[in-house]
Amino acid sequence: MTAYTEGPYRRRIRLVTVEPGVIDAALEDDFHHFAVTLRHDGARVVEVAGRPVRWPWSSCADAVVPLRQLEGMALSRRCTAVAMSADPRANCTHLFDLAGLAVAHAARGMGRRQYDAEIPRPVGGRSRARLWRDGALLFDWQLVDGAVVDAPPYSDVRWNGGFMRWADSTLDPDVAEAAIVLRRACTIGSGRGMDLDVFDGAGDLEHLMSGVCFTMQPERIHAALRVKGSVRDFADRPEALLGDETEASPSREG
Repeated sequence: MTAYTEGPYRRRIRLVTVEPGVIDAALEDDFHHFAVTLRHDGARVVEVAGRPVRWPWSSCADAVVPLRQLEGMALSRRCTAVAMSADPRANCTHLFDLAGLAVAHAARGMGRRQYDAEIPRPVGGRSRARLWRDGALLFDWQLVDGAVVDAPPYSDVRWNGGFMRWADSTLDPDVAEAAIVLRRACTIGSGRGMDLDVFDGAGDLEHLMSGVCFTMQPERIHAALRVKGSVRDFADRPEALLGDETEASPSREG
């Protein structure tokens, strides 16, 4: 197990237009490092290529295949539009989120965007979730028992099982995207400090996570092995996030 510091969970997402019609997107946190290259013709997605760099379960790397269902979809400024072309639960959550962000980035026609999330470890059930976009602090939410309490309208809506749908249907696409990015980070960051390497395979978590993503689907959950030693700690070194796009994951045999 990684010897965790007491510092915060961090997640970085970077979206870059590397040339006309080509978006490179990458995501990294304690548990994951994925990249997506999206090609488009200005109106529709032409090609989506996922690239796993570091992943938690042996089957995660195979989740690049269902991403191809997004090819042919219309570009949209809403990062959730990908769910109209493919089932999110049949995909890797992080690759699928990243592809959705790449689609929205292509629709905006921007050169570069970066999100940085920071979520300190809770003390007495309380923490703060912060999100920077392109270096500027955008959100600063107080969390109590994992839910935001002090930042209307975000604290006025259902936190579990409805927040993302509400943001997508209510907010401007750019604002909704940022809120969804931070909401996802809050969920994933809650696992910081857990020793996931005590599990030998994804089937050990079947009672908690069955069906939630590509690896946790019934047809592969019991075959997916834990990639032990794959966790990193970025609490005291945020500059290292996405600092090495060539990092190799440990063996898929765990």
